[in-house]
Amino acid sequence: RGKSHVKPGKLIGRKECPLVTFDLPYLAFYYNQKLLFYKNDGGGEFEDKVEKLKEGLRVVLEEFYQLGGKLGKDDDGVLRVDYDDDMDGVEVVEAVAEGITVDELTGDDGTSSFKELIPFNGVLNLEGLHRPLLSIQLTKLKDGVAMGCAFNHAVLDGTSTWHFMSSWAQICNGTSSSVVVPPFLDRTTARNTRVKLDLSPVVSCNGDDATKQGQPAPQMREKLFRFSEAAVDKIKSRVNSTPPPSDGSKPFSTFQSLAVHIWRHVSQARNLKPEDYTVFTVFADCRKRVDPPMPDSYFGNLIQAIFTATAAGLLLENPPSFGASVIQKAIESHDAKAIDERNKAWEAAPKIFQFKDAGVNCVAVGSSPRFKVYEVDFGWGKPVGVRSGSNNRFDGMVYLYQGKSGGRSIDVEITMEAQAMEKLEKDKEFLMEV
Repeated sequence: RGKSHVKPGKLIGRKECPLVTFDLPYLAFYYNQKLLFYKNDGGGEFEDKVEKLKEGLRVVLEEFYQLGGKLGKDDDGVLRVDYDDDMDGVEVVEAVAEGITVDELTGDDGTSSFKELIPFNGVLNLEGLHRPLLSIQLTKLKDGVAMGCAFNHAVLDGTSTWHFMSSWAQICNGTSSSVVVPPFLDRTTARNTRVKLDLSPVVSCNGDDATKQGQPAPQMREKLFRFSEAAVDKIKSRVNSTPPPSDGSKPFSTFQSLAVHIWRHVSQARNLKPEDYTVFTVFADCRKRVDPPMPDSYFGNLIQAIFTATAAGLLLENPPSFGASVIQKAIESHDAKAIDERNKAWEAAPKIFQFKDAGVNCVAVGSSPRFKVYEVDFGWGKPVGVRSGSNNRFDGMVYLYQGKSGGRSIDVEITMEAQAMEKLEKDKEFLMEV
């Protein structure tokens, strides 16, 4: 295996950009991992592909140079992204796993067995103080290439991640010689409050509470469920077929319909009692919600977790429109005023989330089927699959992706306790096999 570093292709000088309230809560999350795999359809030998990727990386980093930097602190202890021409840049690791075929990676089971294909397992974002903010591992497979990426989540969210990935791919595949839509790098336009953090609790909180008390952590399983366009449309029309109890609510969106479908069936698989509470959380993009709105090219985190809860009995005994309405209200009420209030409350008493703070019996949704993950073509075809790594997974974590079969199809990656997962896998109504 070789390891090298890639820097922007031109000198940029010293740049400093403070992290803002939207970024800071994620310091105690782990690096955000993505795994893309490609079949060998031309594009030359593995070595040629690696060289081409590095060349494209030099160009794309001229605009996205923050990813080539490090986390730093100013004199007041406010965290920021620092970039300097003499920093190492992005880490690129080359590896070989010629026993693995691309088809083995496209199965529906979790990615935990592919841990060695993705860098920075179990690395906290806070470590960006002395590690690269982006590490990419290129692994030569028997009949293709796996690209494992680890992005520092304190520096960017999903929208920015895929903006970077598609810009890089366009340069590599020759669609464009430079970044078509440059990233908007000034985070302080979204929020300009200086927050000093006490990071000592983060550093000491790496053990799980359960293991501290000597109980083995419950066995988790991950699984990818593929919902075809027809299944997605059917879920949506079914949820919209019974009007919700309240008047004047709009029809439910595809997201709200699929979300309540997952929330109900996961709650059922967990055997919750009617009086048990269950929390639904969505990490929502706030670029168009803040005032003034920010461009889609805003680079950083501009997401907030929106929480809503109900009793399992109410969720399961009512028609799906009940839960969809609960989700819809929570999302619609999260406007510029709510975002600002959340930020003010957080700034008054900063709390570093741990990724498992999403709530009791929770279903937490991250990523988005709107991200054009299958358009990330570096010049040797579209990816055969796109998955999340094993970081930031806990009981109830869900990642949504554009479906491999295109159109309105959606791939749903779920992590759950093994027993509940077994029930979910056999739930024909959840799988839309009825």
